[in-house]
Amino acid sequence: MRQIGRAAIGGGASSGRFAVSKRTALIFAAPLALAACGDQVYDPRGVDHKETLLSVSATGEAETTPDEARFQAGVQKIASSAKAASEAVAEDIDKIVAALEKNGIAEKDIQTRNVGVQRIDYGPQRGKFQASNVVSVTVRDVDKTGAVVAAVTDVGANIVSGPDFRMSDAETAANSAYGNAYKAALARAEAYADAAGMKVNRVLTIRDAGGSQGGRYLPGAMPPPPVRTAAIAEQASQDAGYNGRIMAGQTQSTVSVQVDFALVPK
Repeated sequence: MRQIGRAAIGGGASSGRFAVSKRTALIFAAPLALAACGDQVYDPRGVDHKETLLSVSATGEAETTPDEARFQAGVQKIASSAKAASEAVAEDIDKIVAALEKNGIAEKDIQTRNVGVQRIDYGPQRGKFQASNVVSVTVRDVDKTGAVVAAVTDVGANIVSGPDFRMSDAETAANSAYGNAYKAALARAEAYADAAGMKVNRVLTIRDAGGSQGGRYLPGAMPPPPVRTAAIAEQASQDAGYNGRIMAGQTQSTVSVQVDFALVPK
């Protein structure tokens, strides 16, 4: 019985030594496994272990001939009552709309932008009421812009702002600018790579940073509010009309991109 007991105890000790040896082997094996794959750690940006990441920002520009013009026209009147001022404005706005339609402006291209009535509490007109009505006009034949502006001032418009020349399809007009922006980013990346004794291996990501086209902001920002053209407004208020020359010129599109490149040794 004692021998059997010693045998059992001995067997247990032997199993214990085996277990310790096994754990020790695993502990030593772990660093070896990590060392073997240490140079292949995954990079969430998609950079290979033999590549170097380079992030570049660049701007591209392109000029196009605008195919539409937008301006605002309206009237402002002062009278002894809010009703009288509003009625006077309504009468002149009807004349403005009729003049626009007579010059080929479709109803869909005339939109009310602002209507206001307020009492004047200061100055020589104190106690009277001021009313105004402003419409936004889209001229789809830019060569007629000057004639259309003259037409509304001739019938009483004393508020005029613009014009804003633009492309009706902003995205298509900006495509060449995007292409120029990418070319600029690539040229800059190649210059950096060459200076570092490397070369561009591949493109990882391209991010659109937005931009502008003339007075129009491309996705991501709101355009600034229209500014009243004082000279035109003053001239119109004197019933002189507007006969100046309006030229469309070129509209510039400016966009920015951010590109991540992977570089490798030459």
